[in-house]
Amino acid sequence: MAKNPPVGDGHRIGAVKDRSQTYNPQNDRWVKRDTGTGQFIDQKADDKPFKGVRKEK
Repeated sequence: MAKNPPVGDGHRIGAVKDRSQTYNPQNDRWVKRDTGTGQFIDQKADDKPFKGVRKEK
């Protein structure tokens, strides 16, 4: 199986596919969406954006 060393350094190789994120100023959180359906998937617990997920304008 292929590895992307060093393991456990907190980053991925490449972007997350079929996902996007947008900022919600009402609650100061980033929200992740499925680009195919437009459905909201996840919300960050802190005010930092998701890693490796493209941002919507």
